[in-house]
Amino acid sequence: MELLENLEPLLKTFWFVALPSSLIFILQTIMTFVGADASDGIQADFDGDLNGADAPFQLFSLRNLINFLLGFSWTGISFYTSIASKPLLIVLSLVVGILFVALFFFIIKQVQKLQEDNTFNIANTLNKTAEVYLTIPEQKKGKGKIMISINGAFHELEAMTEHDKIPSGAVVKIVKIENKSILIVETI
Repeated sequence: MELLENLEPLLKTFWFVALPSSLIFILQTIMTFVGADASDGIQADFDGDLNGADAPFQLFSLRNLINFLLGFSWTGISFYTSIASKPLLIVLSLVVGILFVALFFFIIKQVQKLQEDNTFNIANTLNKTAEVYLTIPEQKKGKGKIMISINGAFHELEAMTEHDKIPSGAVVKIVKIENKSILIVETI
C-alpha cells in the first residue's frame, strides 16, 4: 500500500473505498454466474414495513451498498484531478453512487418483466372451450371430466352440466365454477 501513502487524504479515502468494494463486487458477480448467489445473506436490522410497495428486493442490502460504493469511489477517483472543488466532487460522487443503485433497481425490474407465472388458477377456465374426456351426466346428476389447455398445459378437470347429457369428444364451454373445483359446462 505504499502507492496510497503519498496521496492526499480525500483521494486516499476514495481508493480505500474503491479497492475492497471492487473486490467484493467481482466476487458477487462470479457467485451470481456460478449460481451460488441465492441471496446476499445480509438482512436489514430493522423492520422496514413496505406493505403496498412493489419492492423487487431489499433497499438496504450488501449488494446495494457495494453498488453505491463503486459509483461513489470510482467517480471520486476519476474526477479528482478534473474538479478542483472537493465538496462538489463529494456531492457528484454521492449522486453517481445513488445512480448506480437506481440503475441496479431498473435492471432488476426489467429482468422481472421476463418472468412468467404459469401456476394454474381454475378461474382462468371461465368462458374457455374444452373437450369432454368422460361423459357428463345430465342436469347435475353426476360428474364427468373435461380436458382443457390453460397457459400451454393440459388439465383434466371435473365437470357437470345443467342441461342434457354430454358425450365424450364433445366440445364445451365453461360457464361457471362451483365449490371452487367443479366446472359447469354447456355444449357449443
